[in-house]
Order: sequence, then structure tokens, then C-alpha cells
Amino acid sequence: MNKQELIEKVNIALDTVRPHLEADGGNVEIVDITDDMKVQVRWLGTCESCNMSVMTMRAGLEQAIKMHVPEIMGVEAVNGVTVA
Repeated sequence: MNKQELIEKVNIALDTVRPHLEADGGNVEIVDITDDMKVQVRWLGTCESCNMSVMTMRAGLEQAIKMHVPEIMGVEAVNGVTVA
């Protein structure tokens, strides 16, 4: 499967969680899929500054993506709240 096909499948997976993000004024977009099969995302709207974004990443995004695209090894944000 090429990168564009992976991105399309990941976007379909993200569409299952986007309504929850949008309900709170946020969203997420795919930045890239790395060679080691990690999806890089950018938080948008209120998600960018939300202190729950780390939990949303693990419990929402990563779980949905891995369920739909088992080749993906992880998800990481390129912006937003960081955990020290």
C-alpha cells in the first residue's frame, strides 16, 4: 500500500472521531506518515490548546487509526500541549 492509500485510510478512521472533536470546536489533520509508520497529526482549533489532547490522542485517535489501519505503529502530534 502506498503512502496516499494509507493517508486515505487514516482519514477514514479519523472521520469516526472528528464529530467529537468538532463538537468542542476542534479538529485534527494529517501532516505525514513517517517511514516507521507513525502518523503525524496537527491539532486544530480548541484541540491545539486543550490539556486533554494527550488523552484524546491515545484513547481516541490512535485507537481508531490502529483499528482501521493495523500497519500504523503510533500517532504523534506536531503541535499542541506537550507533557513534561
